[in-house]
Amino acid sequence: MSKEQIIVGITHGDINGIGYEVIIKTLMDNRIMEDCTPVVYGSPKVAAYHRKALDISNFSFNNIREVSEANHKRANIINCLNDNVRVELGKSTAMAGESAVIPLEAAVKDLSDNKIDVIVTAPVNKYNIQSKSFNFPGHTEFLKHRFNVDDVLMLMVADNLRIGVITGHIPLRKVPESLSEESIINKIKIMESSLSIDFGIRRPRIAVLSLNPHSGDTGLLGNEEIEIIIPAIKRASEEGILAFGPYPSDGFFGSGAYMNFDGILAMYHDQGLTPFKALALGEGVNFTAGLPVIRTSPSHGTAYEIAGQGVASESSFRKALYLACDIFRNREMHNEITVNPLGHHDLDTRTEIPDELPPDDENTNDTV
Repeated sequence: MSKEQIIVGITHGDINGIGYEVIIKTLMDNRIMEDCTPVVYGSPKVAAYHRKALDISNFSFNNIREVSEANHKRANIINCLNDNVRVELGKSTAMAGESAVIPLEAAVKDLSDNKIDVIVTAPVNKYNIQSKSFNFPGHTEFLKHRFNVDDVLMLMVADNLRIGVITGHIPLRKVPESLSEESIINKIKIMESSLSIDFGIRRPRIAVLSLNPHSGDTGLLGNEEIEIIIPAIKRASEEGILAFGPYPSDGFFGSGAYMNFDGILAMYHDQGLTPFKALALGEGVNFTAGLPVIRTSPSHGTAYEIAGQGVASESSFRKALYLACDIFRNREMHNEITVNPLGHHDLDTRTEIPDELPPDDENTNDTV
């Protein structure tokens, strides 16, 4: 039986950014409470400060001490900070960093204890959150450590566009040395499992991008494709995964070939996120695939430059909230199917994947 009311834990992120603005604007739509119960881990004082700065008078949080007190028809908030907290709009401060980590820790604890069902994280500043107790590049790495999993995948989602990255928040110069056949096959497997379970896609098709221009041009522009990427794709295929490539990124997106796939794996951060953000038009979501729990986030950052001005779009945050709920229900459905497989019927009517991209001078070395 599917759960009717999903409890969504929301962390307020950097208090000097646009976190509260996108949270409040999203939760002002009462229709959200028809599908989930939002519980913000943050500070009523900070929330009130942002409401005043944004001149929002027709919204208020229901203050609670713990999740069990949540009103299922209201937007709830748990106070995680003391009254000395200070908001300085548009500035990166040590207090803002500490104020982002404390609610995150509280929400993750409740998530671990099954008090909330999913978590949606507002943006943090990767610099000011660093401390002796928090030494991670961001949410993704923190959650990987906290839930003790070997590997995760940062998966950017916008409707049917899903792009993951093999290497995450590392310098570009370290990308080639960080790639291995094993690391690529692991990410392919995480993506395949997530597309199947979290997104309900039967036999998902995965495209793998090349590292070098022209897919290395048969070794002329680099050997990573020949030595690492192609062997990983072949191994995945031998294990029954529909993985294709490697495709040069420019021709792959320029020709529209990305629309033929359920998931796309990029070799490094900007290779995947640049086309994603161009195509997502401000409505993208960051989902951490490979975790036993569900975490989503808007695809934007703290946006200090517009904090407190009332111009931030809540579209990405709203999409993140709904995606978290969708994935929760998809996992429930998958569990039900696993228990009762005879009750499930599926029909795959999608088109076949072309063996190669349209011919041009950028795509002469694609391997399937």
